[in-house]
Amino acid sequence: MARNVRRNTGYAGLLAGIRREAPASGGSAAPSHPTVELLRKLASVPQALAGLVVLVLIGAAAVLAPWIVPVDAEEMDFDNLLSGPSAAHWLGSDQMGRDTLARLIVGARIALSVSLGAVGLGVLLGVPLGLLSVYFRGRVDDVLMRLMDALVTFPSLLIAVGLAAALGGSLRTVIIAIGIANVPWMARIVRSQGLSIRERDFVKAAESLGLSHPRIILRHILPNCIAPVIVQSTLSMGYAVLTEAALGFVGVGIQPPTPTWGNMLQQAFPMLEQQPLLSIVPGVAIFLLVLSFNCVGDALRDLLDPRLRGVIH
Repeated sequence: MARNVRRNTGYAGLLAGIRREAPASGGSAAPSHPTVELLRKLASVPQALAGLVVLVLIGAAAVLAPWIVPVDAEEMDFDNLLSGPSAAHWLGSDQMGRDTLARLIVGARIALSVSLGAVGLGVLLGVPLGLLSVYFRGRVDDVLMRLMDALVTFPSLLIAVGLAAALGGSLRTVIIAIGIANVPWMARIVRSQGLSIRERDFVKAAESLGLSHPRIILRHILPNCIAPVIVQSTLSMGYAVLTEAALGFVGVGIQPPTPTWGNMLQQAFPMLEQQPLLSIVPGVAIFLLVLSFNCVGDALRDLLDPRLRGVIH
């Protein structure tokens, strides 16, 4: 009985609900996978589709960087200092003659790596803490949530700046700093969702059948917490991009000569009047990537929230 109830709840249940709402296109055609239906429904939302297109384009540019711009991002061309767009440098060059487009694409690769790595770390640490707090409650819940509350009292950006400054400016330390700043939010979201799941009949039935604690947590509670984690992860990726840029701008992020959008802005700031394109290009890139993550995250939230399902058509 517990297993049957569980199948109709959580992420799979929400996707099944979305699939039932999808119009039939071929009579008796076999239904596609629920995740495919979710992506299809997501693509039907204009702002989400635009966000997905931008994410795919930026991701493709980051992966195909050597073929798109064969110029080394750190190569200096002293004959073209602070030059405007040209055949040799499509987006111009900076004060050291380095190609702006090549540096922008390398920065995109770093921004995506940081967002995926930091959010992955936040999920890896935050979700188990939230599940432990939900299932064992009592003293375990009190200790874990007081610790999370203590971290939440500090702005996430301040935590990331402090950790990055203490650990040193490298890709790994930036991912760790931003990931740790995300942990309290992931833990609290899982706890909030899990508290209601914890009292459901199928969880009580699993306990009465004598199932082990790990099995109840992993097979019955966790699947019902996946939807809000997916939404929060998508939104957190935009925050991670913004935080990484902020760390680079204030000088505690990934250090030059490795180009990031943040340190590109920092180095371009003194040249704002002389060559504004150096500031505009990374600024627009940050804006588009963060906006794309937010558009996709908002659409996912509306699709995966049963209370809002049907609002998007």
